[in-house]
This record gives sequence, structure tokens and C-alpha cells, in this order.
Amino acid sequence: MEAVAPNVTIYIDDKPFQVKTGKNLLEACLGLGEDLPYFCWHPAMGSVGACRQCAVKVFKDENDTVGRLMMSCMEPVREGMRISIQNIQAKEFRNHIIGWLMTNHPHDCAVCDEGGACHLQDMTVMTGHAYRKYTFEKRTYRNQYLGPFLNHEMNRCIQCYRCVRYYKDYAGGKDLDVFAAHNHLYFGRHEDGVLESEFSGNLAEVCPTGVFTDKTLKQHYTRKWDLTSAPSICQHCSLGCNTSAGERYGTLRSITTRYNGEVNGYFLCDRGRFGYEFVNSASRIRKPLVRSQLPEATSQHVALEEAAKMIRSGKVIGIGSPRASLESNFALKTLVGEEHFYQGFSEPEHDLVEFNLEVLQTTDAHILSLREVEHCDAVFILGEDLTNTAPMLDLAVRQSVRQQPIMEEVPKAGFPIWQDAAVRELVQDRKGPLFIASFQPTKLDEIATETFNSTPAEIARLGFIVASIIAGEEISVHDVTEQTVRMANQIANALLQAQKPAVISGTHGGRESIIKAAANIANVLKAKGKDAGIMLTAPECNSLGLDMLGGHRLESAFDAIDNGYTDTVIILENDLYRRASTAQVNRFFDKCKNVIVLDSLHNKTTERADILFAAGSFAESDGTLVNNEGRAQRFYQVYPTTEDIQESWRWLMQLGDQVHHQHMRGWETFDDLLPAMVVAHPNLRGVEGITPPAEFRIAGQKIPRASHRISGRTATNAVTNVSEPKPAEDPDSPLSFTMEGYKGQPPSSIIPFFWSPGWNSIQSTNKYQLEIGGPLKGGDPGTRLIKPQLQSRSTYFQEAPQHFLPLDGHLFMVPLYHTFGSEELSIHTKGIMERAPEPYVLLNSHDAQEMKLAEGETLTFKIEEQVYQLPVKTSSFVAQGAAGLPIGLPGLPFSALPAWGILNREISWKKQPQPIS
Repeated sequence: MEAVAPNVTIYIDDKPFQVKTGKNLLEACLGLGEDLPYFCWHPAMGSVGACRQCAVKVFKDENDTVGRLMMSCMEPVREGMRISIQNIQAKEFRNHIIGWLMTNHPHDCAVCDEGGACHLQDMTVMTGHAYRKYTFEKRTYRNQYLGPFLNHEMNRCIQCYRCVRYYKDYAGGKDLDVFAAHNHLYFGRHEDGVLESEFSGNLAEVCPTGVFTDKTLKQHYTRKWDLTSAPSICQHCSLGCNTSAGERYGTLRSITTRYNGEVNGYFLCDRGRFGYEFVNSASRIRKPLVRSQLPEATSQHVALEEAAKMIRSGKVIGIGSPRASLESNFALKTLVGEEHFYQGFSEPEHDLVEFNLEVLQTTDAHILSLREVEHCDAVFILGEDLTNTAPMLDLAVRQSVRQQPIMEEVPKAGFPIWQDAAVRELVQDRKGPLFIASFQPTKLDEIATETFNSTPAEIARLGFIVASIIAGEEISVHDVTEQTVRMANQIANALLQAQKPAVISGTHGGRESIIKAAANIANVLKAKGKDAGIMLTAPECNSLGLDMLGGHRLESAFDAIDNGYTDTVIILENDLYRRASTAQVNRFFDKCKNVIVLDSLHNKTTERADILFAAGSFAESDGTLVNNEGRAQRFYQVYPTTEDIQESWRWLMQLGDQVHHQHMRGWETFDDLLPAMVVAHPNLRGVEGITPPAEFRIAGQKIPRASHRISGRTATNAVTNVSEPKPAEDPDSPLSFTMEGYKGQPPSSIIPFFWSPGWNSIQSTNKYQLEIGGPLKGGDPGTRLIKPQLQSRSTYFQEAPQHFLPLDGHLFMVPLYHTFGSEELSIHTKGIMERAPEPYVLLNSHDAQEMKLAEGETLTFKIEEQVYQLPVKTSSFVAQGAAGLPIGLPGLPFSALPAWGILNREISWKKQPQPIS
């Protein structure tokens, strides 16, 4: 635990205030609610004193009437300090500074995408800059193509350096920089091209002007004040990043960061920010369908009646989904009965997620949040390619490697950590310990101390050896090379020397043994007195929540149909062709008498539905997700729909009403579901209190989803009626679908958007925080369902796997993941599709040479019943006898990986030893 800094008293314009030591003046003033303009400073990146906009007058004591101008972002607070924000010289200085910054800025606010949400606009008003004195020709630049996500308009740049500081220093990008000098700076790439960083979209929020803007928003542009917004949770991985989703005219138009101090902080990855277009996809299901009545869509009433007949006349089972909310899965489980509910994981995922949960519930190590990973001073990653499986965890690790050199060097130098330029100059390229054991090289390797590329078995073995060394025990893993022992000793020593070591693993390595090794390391570090933490990734946004609800295996559902125990299935938001082999799923559907599907997008499973219900996406639904650390968080419906689209849980409640289900009697709203779910599943206790109930009001008012500045309310509905209709009502939340409602700050868990008088940009976040960069007022959203225990609970796992041994005529296929392409929903976004690779298979260079296969040539192989014919990519880092197969790419059939792939009989190479099972 970090020591709480003592308070000091400072005087701002002769008024005393208590502030924490260690802060700079700008942070302190903003934290106290003072309006002080700035540009180059950012709460996540510290101070560099580049823009000179935050000047204040600093006085020696109460008798000093002259004072001197200081940049508040560069001045630490100290006891008895006296400053003035309102001093006339300070105000004139700030006015002159912004005048200079605006010299070459175009007069294009009316057409700028940033208009209405622009930090530069806010600061010009705040400083009183109204008219420009510069009347000569402006400097102009050529803009660049930066890819499908961002627009570039360099003429708007005010040279604050935030973009390169974020992109290069914070996110580790290499293809965006500052060029030239003096008053002719150019921020961009060395040539046109797609920005390579998976976090490039944050430039749209980091930039205080309109240099970098959201290209997906431009395609259906709406001013910020015309958006209807709601608090939401990213659906595209297991980390549970907080977002604000914005809508206009029934179309989802933007995703922006919703600050959560314990999770994603100020940033999002590009998949989370830009992958929302699946909500607007042509593949959306917008009407219920009854197969016997095609090609016409049917009414909601008819679809429910037909489905109810099937449920009453058949033997029904339900298949849940890790991308559906807790409430929807619980409603399905209640409808079909606990004994007839199947979780809907693929077979390998079921085991891995279940084991993840077991480890989290029994570990002695602290379960880390994303924010806590940033402050760890040594990290060991086992089996995960974080950039592609949990991108924001990659970004957190990039901050963690700075901790050890900063803690060692900066206190000696005697300046504060927030002086970013000085810190980076002092530390240079030194980095703390980061060790990565993965199947192939990852993007994080560039900042790693050492890397280890091998098969899942060898990664697990390395982890078991490290745990033995830390515990001071004899290494129980047999047949170990000197090189492996050397590396294990290096890792163990680095973790033991750290104050806050972190162990990161998860389900994507494909083997329980890797997670066991990670758990062992974290637990023995804890036993050695270290403040050790563990983080385990999960496959999807609600994988852990679904596992906490319980249920049977998907394989058992297939057996139930195959053996005639049941004949009717209800499938919840789950494409089974992504969970089992094509042949297996086809056999399942061929034997089903009735198939009822609820989903938001057409897929191969919905094509087999006898009745199809149009399920709301996250933008049209309320629900709860449980992230990889066991944090339950709520997302809210952004806008009402005029079509027959409903939350899955609402469809299921209506089906329960149709069949007179006794346990669903009286269920009408979201708040009816929550207490019933907690009673049925005590391990979920706490989800009922993470947000206020639907009847919550402040001063008798709901919380508006739209800004009070919203314009054109009548015009919004002019396509149907020029008279303003009655706003839609929301019985499931304390939010209204209008601009009417409470104008103050709502509870932190239901903040639809960040806005404050004079602060129209995302920088208004500082008005909602207890302290700058700290938790939101009222606490950060969400609650952890997995609580630490007082006594030791951990299990030390013993069974290290045997060596991996290649098999003649086979390749051991390991799953590979891609930020853009592997995830099921975001791939329906044009920009994401553009960045996704074509299907391929990754071979060891030597194996490819032995098989006489060059890059791009086709390899034919078979995994169980599925035949693959894929172009070859090669790597010298992939283990011989193993190969990588991408997960989820369009056109690539499912296989349960890792698994042995049988090569085409025409291809063989040197005889290898037989594998040990």
C-alpha cells in the first residue's frame, strides 16, 4: 500500500486550501475546481512545460506584492505557498500565449469535427481570447492518410506535443513523430500510411484540437451536444474497459473513453474504440423471423406464440453465451431449468475459464486491476500475447516497466515524478524486469528483459521451474536444459527483488498447466512476503460471469440431442460454429426438432433457427458483465429502438410469461431480475448494488442521456412527425432519453458523458474526480465479486507437463490471436476488417524448408474432421513440430486448439520421436 501523502496549505488568491504534497500547482488547482487553462499537460503523462498556457503568479509570502510568473504544471506545491490565478499580469500573459498559439490556427470551428468538444475552444474562452491580431498569410501543411480510424488535419496544430508524447513515450508507437523545428513543426508519419499502434485512436482524445479526429464518426457526423449517450462497457475482450456510447437518429455514432480509475483510466484500444460499427451493420437482425413464414418477417406477438408452442410441446434445453449479459444468461437458465442449461463455451474454453475462476477464488496473491498492473515493478507473462488478446493490458505493462528505474533514480535526483521530460531524460532507455514466455514473438518483446518462445508445455515447464526456485525447493521438473535453468533463475531473482511483482497469464495459452504455473509463482512470491499480484485474462467480455452462473458443457448439449433426451434448443447470442467443429454442429442441428435463437447479428447459427428473435446489442440493452478480475460492471441502453429489437432477457421473460413459468412470474423490468439472480446465485451478491435502481432520482429527476445543449429536438423526429413526440420512457434505469433531468453530477456508475461549464472536451473528466488521476467522486464504477480471504487458501500445483516432442506427419497447432480479426463482433466494422489479416498458418522456418514450402504456398492439413488449406507464413521463433493457427478470422473454420494437425500424406519430413501424451 502506498503511504497517504500529508496535506499542505496553499493560498489561491488569498483563500486557503488543503492539498496533497507531491502534486504540482496545476493538478492542485484543477482538483480544487479552479479553472486554469493548459495544453501540453495531461494527467496520465505528466508535465513538460511546453505550451506556457498555465501561468500563475507566485508570491514569496503575504507581503510580496510583485511576485513572479510561473508555469503551474512545473511548480510543486509546498506549505504556505501563495499564488494568484486572477492576477492581471498572469491573465494577460495567458491571453498573449493563446494568441500566439492561434496565429496559424484556421477559422474552421464550424466545420471542424472537434467543434463542441474541443479543448482549444474551451481554453480560448477561458483566457478571454476573442479576436485575432494576426492578419497575414497562415502557415499551411499537407495532411496525411493515417489509416481507417483517424483523420489528419495538421493546419489545426498548436504544437503542444501531446500526440508524440502519448504515442511514442506512453504507448510505445514508432511511426508517428515530430518533424522540423521552431514554428514549422509537423506531427505525423514519415510518409502516408496506417498508424501501426493498436492504441492510435486515443490521439483523437489526447489532441486538444482537431488535428486527429475519429474517422468513423465523420462518416455519420454529429456534434457532441446532439448525441444521446449512456455509460457502457466494451464488449471486445475480457478486461471490461468503461466507455461512453453516443447515438443520433437511431444510429450508434461513437465510442469514447469513460474514465474508470481502476480499469482503463483515460484510454481505450482501437478495437474497443472503433469496433462499434457492428451495431449498425447490414448483418443486424431487426425483426423476429419464423422460418415457416419466410420470406416475410413476423410480428413480435406471433414469434413469441410460436416459440411458446415449441417450448410447451418439446423437451427444452438452453445454451448460454460468454458475450451475453449475466441477466440474459440467468433468464435463460431460469426458463429451461438449471439441469437443462449449458454454458456455451467451446470445450477447451470451458476447462480454462473454470480453472481461471478456481485460481482467482483460491489464490493468496492479490488479483490485479489494470491500474495496479501499471504500478508493478516486475512482470512475468506466461502464454499470452497481450497486444492481441487483451490490448489495454499491453498498455498497462508498458507503464510498469518504467517503475523500477523511476523508483531507483528519481528520488536521488530530487525532482518529482510528474516532471515527465526530466524523468525520461534521467531514466533514458532503462527498463524494469519484464519476462515474456509465449508461442511466438509479441509486440511487447521490444521492451522485454528476456523472451522465451516455445510450445505451451515448455512455457508451463519454465513457469514451474521459476516457482520452485522462488520457493527455495529442488526443481521437480525433469530433463531441463542449462539455458532454461539460467533463464528461470534470472526471472526468479528479478521477481524476488521487486516490491510489487506481477504474474500475468490466462486462457489464450490453451493449457491449464500454464495457469497452474502462473498461480504457483504468484503464491510463492506472496509467501515470501512480496506484495505479489496475479492477472488472468479470459476469452470474452462475460466469460467469468457465465462461469459463475454455472451450467453444463456444450458437449453435453450435443449428446442430449444426439441421444434423444431433448429435441428443442434455445440458443442465446452464441454462434455455435465458433464453439465446435462444423461437422459436429451440423449433426446437432440436423437432429434438433426445434431451434430458437436470440442474437443481434446474422451468422451460421441463426441460419439454422426455426424462430429467430432480434436481440439488442449493448447499445440497445441493459446488462451486467463480469470482467477477467471478477469485477461486475453495468452497461446501459443508449437509445430506444423503434423496431422489434429487445434485450435478450426481455424476450426470455416474455417467453416465460407465455408458458406461465412459475419462477419468472412477476418479472417485468431489469430490477425484477437482479434480486432473483442474487438469491439463486449468492456468489453474485453485490451486482444488485453496483448502480442505483431504476427508481433512483436526484431532486425528483432522472439523469439525462443527452446534454442540455442538445439542439434540433423536433428536427430529430421530422422524418416521422414535425410535432415533437413524447420521449420514450425507460423503466429499467434511472436515465432518461431526453435532455431533461438533473443537471448536476450523477453517481459515478451512471455518468453518461463528461461535461462541465467551460469544459466541453474530455478534459472535463477532472471535474468528476476526487483528485486528478484518482478515483471518481463516489468511487470508480463496478464491484469485485471475488473478495480476498483472511486465511491462506492457495493450492500449490505439482504436475508439470512433459517435454513437447514433435510427431512425424503432424504439426501441433497452437492458437494465434489478432487484435483486428479474432473477435466476433468488431470484425463487422469496415476499418477493423481492413486491418485484419487473411487466414494463414505459421510454421517454423526449418519445418517449412523440410516440407519444401515457401512463404505464401499452401499447406494442407486436417484437425479431427476439419480440413484446412492455408498459405504459409514462417518464423524461426516457432518451435519445430508446432505451428500457429489464427483464431476467429473470417472464413477460417473452428477447431479446438491446441490440437494435433495431420499433414497431407504427400508431405513428410525427417522422422521425429513419438509424443508423450
